Amino acid sequence: MAFGNVDPRTATSRAQSGALFDAGLRAYMLKVYNYMGLGLLITGVVAFVVAQLSIVTNEAGDIVALTPLGQTLFVSPLHWVVMLAPLGLVFFFSARLHKMSVAGAQALFWTFAATMGLSLTTIFMAYTNSSIATVFFITATTFGAMSLYGYTTKKSLAGWGSFLFMGLIGVIIAMVVNIFMQSSALQFAISVIGVLVFVGLTAYDTQRIKESYSVHMNGEMAAKGAIHGALRLYLDFINLFIMLLSLFGNNR
Repeated sequence: MAFGNVDPRTATSRAQSGALFDAGLRAYMLKVYNYMGLGLLITGVVAFVVAQLSIVTNEAGDIVALTPLGQTLFVSPLHWVVMLAPLGLVFFFSARLHKMSVAGAQALFWTFAATMGLSLTTIFMAYTNSSIATVFFITATTFGAMSLYGYTTKKSLAGWGSFLFMGLIGVIIAMVVNIFMQSSALQFAISVIGVLVFVGLTAYDTQRIKESYSVHMNGEMAAKGAIHGALRLYLDFINLFIMLLSLFGNNR
């Protein structure tokens, strides 16, 4: 072999390793998106069905009363459980994932998605069905574009992390403050900033999930990683949807 030339066997081995990595990464990311998509489907079905069972509307589509189920879930003290249960499940999931079996992690993720659907039932009480569908389409398009960017860009988005985290904390604090202030101007600002934060997090989290993949992952590790990645993207999607709905949704 002449000096400076690459051994064909080495080049072939590298090409095969690269092809193996790319195929594994595609399968891994597809699993992440499949988990996320099914989670969103469960959330949407639960929210829609519970809304139909919880409200009474007139011919114009205006809410005229709550059914006994609606009063129990959204008027009685139980509404605090409905509202806070998804947050509790997220913390529990993050803390216990590494100790769970794959089946247990899957079951908890589906439970979380259903519980989130129960919590999001109120959007069908506040907004028209047509505006919810429109905003969902806008969210899906925006999310898809930013996730694709995060997956394909060669630029490291690591520098976005601290900025986005500070923005997220600011949004959470402002939301808590606005519970007491009930300011429409502050709510508008929260929604605008929230959209920017979750658009950025979609690209950032996608790249982080992609970078977390390794060909050395065993089956259980890869499955748990895909579920955890799906949870991150699911939360980005849901929060982006809520912020956009606050901006563009039509009230009943």
